[in-house]
Amino acid sequence: MQKKLKIAALISGSGTNLQAVINACIKKEINGKIVCVGADRPNALGLKRAKKHNIPAFITDYKKIIADNNIEKKLPVDFNIKKISSLQKLFDKTNKKIERFFKTRAVAEADILNKLDKFKFNLIILAGFMRKLTPYFIDKINKDSKTPKIMNIHPALLPAFPGTDGYKDAFEYGAKIGGCTVHFVDYGEDTGAIIAQKSFPILDGDTLETIKQKGLKAEWELYTKAIKLFEEGRLTLITKNAAGRGGFKIKREIVKILERMV
Repeated sequence: MQKKLKIAALISGSGTNLQAVINACIKKEINGKIVCVGADRPNALGLKRAKKHNIPAFITDYKKIIADNNIEKKLPVDFNIKKISSLQKLFDKTNKKIERFFKTRAVAEADILNKLDKFKFNLIILAGFMRKLTPYFIDKINKDSKTPKIMNIHPALLPAFPGTDGYKDAFEYGAKIGGCTVHFVDYGEDTGAIIAQKSFPILDGDTLETIKQKGLKAEWELYTKAIKLFEEGRLTLITKNAAGRGGFKIKREIVKILERMV
């Protein structure tokens, strides 16, 4: 019998996607279990969901860490800002702000990694986790380049409308189709290889609220599907040649879904 997939979840808010995955595991739609839940703030409502289901939880208080004036003394010993900043390009910030960003995130991410260490997880899912992960964290989780282990769900049909508010962006742009995307996490902002997508029509009578309601329903279904594919070992990355802006040729990693083993 195939072993259960052990899932670690990171959240920031109410945890509705977390609940969808918990439910899917209980119903055996996914042969897995949530082994821990981490939150970036103490009042994240999703922590109550973890408690209700007796799932171990922890908090890494990003706000407190970002405000810490003694951050230099708390940097992990293996933190290399030149390496990290070369891998993850940040724009529209001064050098001091970039440096501060990477240092505070390294302290926060080291804390998450330390707390995750006691749990033998196979996959990390971001379930409304509103913090950008840096290469410091990503590279410690993704040991095998062909099988990434950090998954995110985004409220838009990527590559359209990346960022924090995909449904609002699609609504204000006048898009006629909305949707959501599950993707692996890379160094960019919602640029990781796409695993699965689900769309829905945006009708003339729709409001931002009705679009969000459609979107959440689609998210709950899609995340379960994507995690199930991972649990079955059916996701791998392949390199594909693609045309970049200005006609330049680029290499891009895309997800290939393997046939299910009988």
